[in-house]
Amino acid sequence: MPAHEDHPEPDSQPHRARKVRSEKSRPSVFWILAGVLIPFMTLAARYDIHDGQKLPKTGAYVLAPNHYSEIDPVVMGHVAWRLGRLPRFLTKGSLFSVPVLGWLLRSTGQIPVQRGGSGRGRGPVEAAEQLVAKGQMVIVYPEGSLTRDPDLWPMRGKTGAVRIALEQDIPLIPAAHWGTQALMARYSKKINVFPRKRIAVKIGDPVDLSAFRGRSLDTATLNEATAVVMDAITRLVEDLRGEKAPAGRWNPSEHQQEETGRFEV
Repeated sequence: MPAHEDHPEPDSQPHRARKVRSEKSRPSVFWILAGVLIPFMTLAARYDIHDGQKLPKTGAYVLAPNHYSEIDPVVMGHVAWRLGRLPRFLTKGSLFSVPVLGWLLRSTGQIPVQRGGSGRGRGPVEAAEQLVAKGQMVIVYPEGSLTRDPDLWPMRGKTGAVRIALEQDIPLIPAAHWGTQALMARYSKKINVFPRKRIAVKIGDPVDLSAFRGRSLDTATLNEATAVVMDAITRLVEDLRGEKAPAGRWNPSEHQQEETGRFEV
């Protein structure tokens, strides 16, 4: 057999697909947080992640989960980390002034959202523009605060998630989790570590927002698009719970309930 077949030249070798390097492989402050939180969360909960491959490993997008416990961001942040993405959130602006916590939030690229005032609407969008330029993802809770639905079903959504997705022309991916309430009940500040809990998480397909792209992003359009997103999230929750959600979505304003929270947009 000719020598060139025994030892082929480099140019004749088949090209191999280049492995995409995970975001979390690069040194960052996230390593510090992961070193502290992940051992605890692994001890406290076992995760059943369904369709995790649907979460893109690269590129910018909005991840929109349901929200019913104060520990939800830690849970979804852990899930994003496990799936190779660095979690960034829209976060209540006042938290950035808290010593140490504020530094951590800024160092990890979390996005401050100011309640009230004329600058509230533009700040998250400007921050989102930077995330898009860097190909980063952001987690936005469309409900804004913990659901007020008595049975923890997703309630009426706010427009921040779709506004970012439509203005930046990036995908919006719905997600759902169930079981977190056993780790920390709604409105509770107590974490129930033992026995170890089981948390189910499901990632959905990108929401089809093509009907809204190119339209004026007025209140009616954003509310209509948000309803589509909340329907997608609710279907994922139904799958995890094995139940059917109520026909009507809970609207806090109809029950004289406040809708303030750390992730209000």
